[in-house]
Amino acid sequence: MEVIAEEGLRIRGYASLWNVADLNGDVVVRGAFADSLAKTGVQGVRMLHQHEARSVVGVWDRIEEDERGLYVEGRVMDWSAEARFAAALSRAGALDGLSIGFCSHKARRDGRLRVLVAVELWEVSLVTFPMLPGARFGVLGSQTVV
Repeated sequence: MEVIAEEGLRIRGYASLWNVADLNGDVVVRGAFADSLAKTGVQGVRMLHQHEARSVVGVWDRIEEDERGLYVEGRVMDWSAEARFAAALSRAGALDGLSIGFCSHKARRDGRLRVLVAVELWEVSLVTFPMLPGARFGVLGSQTVV
């Protein structure tokens, strides 16, 4: 799923990693996003800053499940103060975390862990402190690209 465009600060990274427990005890398995992405496409997933619904800071151009996790590429735009702030923080390397907003459709328990098998993906946020510490992004053209 891909949309091509040239404007904005280009970023890429992993919003989720397969079979890695986050700080809340959630584990996502490969394939968990497949139905949601097939239904909404990349256009149905918002790019927010810190999970704030009023703070759409960009657009996702590519979201796909690969062998490592949920890979994302997008553009942080300059259409609002929040977007410009997020872009400046990203450029400086002060903002590099990703976090997903979703609704769980199918999950199971594995001890203290909640294993997410099918989720409806609503948004991927640029965040300071990701719940999944390995969910990071980098700015294309910089040395910190994930």
